[in-house]
Amino acid sequence: MNNSVINVAIDGPAGAGKSTVSRAAAKSIGFIYVDTGALYRAVGVNALRMGIDTKDKAAVAESLKDISVDLVFENGEQKVLLNGENVSVEIRTPPASMAASDVSAVPEVRAFLFDLQRDIAARNNCVMDGRDIGTVVLPDAKVKIFLTASPEERAMRRYKELIEKGTQVEYKDVLEELIQRDYNDSHREIAPLKPAQDSVMLDTTGMSLEESVNEIIRIIKEKM
Repeated sequence: MNNSVINVAIDGPAGAGKSTVSRAAAKSIGFIYVDTGALYRAVGVNALRMGIDTKDKAAVAESLKDISVDLVFENGEQKVLLNGENVSVEIRTPPASMAASDVSAVPEVRAFLFDLQRDIAARNNCVMDGRDIGTVVLPDAKVKIFLTASPEERAMRRYKELIEKGTQVEYKDVLEELIQRDYNDSHREIAPLKPAQDSVMLDTTGMSLEESVNEIIRIIKEKM
C-alpha cells in the first residue's frame, strides 16, 4: 500500500448510519467515500434478478462468473454499477438488504469483492465503511471506528428513511429484520461483524446526525 495514502475504516451493524456519517465525514476532510455494503447489495440484486435463492451458497458463487461490479466516482459521489448499469437506487430496497446479508456469508463473494476494495483504498485517501473493513479488508487503516446504536434506534432511523423514500413498511418489521441481520452478520463463519481490537467505539444512540458526524470527524482528526 502507498504509505502516503490515508484510509479510515468504519464498521458497524446494519442501520448504524455508517454510510450517512461516513459520506459526510469524507466530504468534510476531502477524502472519497467507499460504501462496501453497496457492492454486496449489487451481488445480491444480481442473484435476485437471476431468480437465485440467496441462501444457496453454491448458486450464488456460480452467479459470479458472468458479473461485473464496480464503483465509479463522479464529483466525489459514488455510483454502483452492476454489469455496467447504475443500480444505486435498486440496491437500497429491503429485499436487496436481506440478499446482501445472505451473499456476504459466501466466501467466494467476499474474495470476489476483496481485491476491488483493497485496490480503491490503495490508490485513494478514503473513508470506507462496512462490516469487516478494520478487521479484514484494511487491517492497517490509520483510523478505525466501530459505529453502533441501539437496535430500536437503528430500526427507527431505517424506518424513517424508507418512509421518506415512499416505501410502505411497518416499524416492527424493520426492527425484526434488523435484529435478524445483526445475528446473521455477527454469527457468520467468514469475517463476522466485530470491532477491530484497535478501533474506537462510538455509540450514537440519542445523537443527532450532525452530532454523530462531528464526533466521527473529531476522532479522525485526532488519529491523523
